[in-house]
Amino acid sequence: MAPEYTRDLGGGLTLTKVSVGPMDNNAYLLSTGVEQLLIDAANEAPVLLDLIGDTGLRTVVTTHQHQDHWLALDEVVAATGAESLAHTADAGPLPVVTRKLHDGDRVEIGGHSLEVIHVVGHTPGSVVLAYQEPGGGRVHLFTGDSLFPGGVGNTRGVKENFASLISDVERKLFDRFPDDTVFYPGHGKDSTLGAERPHLSEWRARGW
Repeated sequence: MAPEYTRDLGGGLTLTKVSVGPMDNNAYLLSTGVEQLLIDAANEAPVLLDLIGDTGLRTVVTTHQHQDHWLALDEVVAATGAESLAHTADAGPLPVVTRKLHDGDRVEIGGHSLEVIHVVGHTPGSVVLAYQEPGGGRVHLFTGDSLFPGGVGNTRGVKENFASLISDVERKLFDRFPDDTVFYPGHGKDSTLGAERPHLSEWRARGW
């Protein structure tokens, strides 16, 4: 399966997006050409390993515990020797975790740094990864299933989970980052915070 795109994020870092598996999960490969990081080894390990190629893989970060986001994790880690990272609250169901993450942690890749932002609601340990281009440039958010174009992630009708998720998304993402911030969800198309910001009150009112 061909990647959907490859983008230059500045400072020698590139982003490649590929969709895998029957649920069209997005997997994102960040590469400096020397080191690589994969966000969600979701499915189709041969496709992901082909994408990784001879450069190898330093790290896999799993955004949350739902199985469709880690079905290829064990095979990818076994083939590459990569570290496997997940938030401590979601690590239990995963087949392999070598480091547990917490809010505010940093994940390093080839001289670049991504911030771990804990966003509670879709699952207890969902994380968003935030990367800012060098020199104070554009911010890129990898949101897993916590934020999509058109709304926050599914909380299965549990009001407390929705309240937590919408509050965390507003406070930790929309209140903090500017409109030109690009976000990359676990399924479907990318968007920007500016495109979604006018609809936050609608999302709260509808409850999903």
